[in-house]
Amino acid sequence: MKKNILTFTFLFLSLFQVFGQEKKESREKIKALKVSYFTEELQLSSVDAEKFWPIYNVHEEKIDNLRNKWRVDIKNKIKDAGNLEDLSEAEAKKLVLMNEDLGKKMIAEKEDFLKKVSQFLPYKKILKLYIAEREFGRKLMRKYGKDKKKKEK
Repeated sequence: MKKNILTFTFLFLSLFQVFGQEKKESREKIKALKVSYFTEELQLSSVDAEKFWPIYNVHEEKIDNLRNKWRVDIKNKIKDAGNLEDLSEAEAKKLVLMNEDLGKKMIAEKEDFLKKVSQFLPYKKILKLYIAEREFGRKLMRKYGKDKKKKEK
């Protein structure tokens, strides 16, 4: 328990520094914190970590690319039209179908990831991963929100 408290304290103190750096450096530090956090939460052995991280990194990159594609393609097309109301019904249909296609691709990627990691990680650890991803995101957003409020004052 003490180890977890110390780890969380370290993570939060490290996050203070993360948001004061340039964007690229911040991403790298956040990624390092994420690796540390997930490794501890999942209690990955060095053997499992060697297998897990390359697969996870590729998976995360694919998911990020799909999210970015949504943001760039769909949001920009709406923005280019002026606003949502200015889109024709045909354009709106095309964007809805594009959104559905991206959603299916994300599901397929998640299924592929699960298939790969379930070969060496027990399903309990995979569940822990899902929980750790959400918790890490929440902690990061809480920290980011607090820092943003401090800057606004």
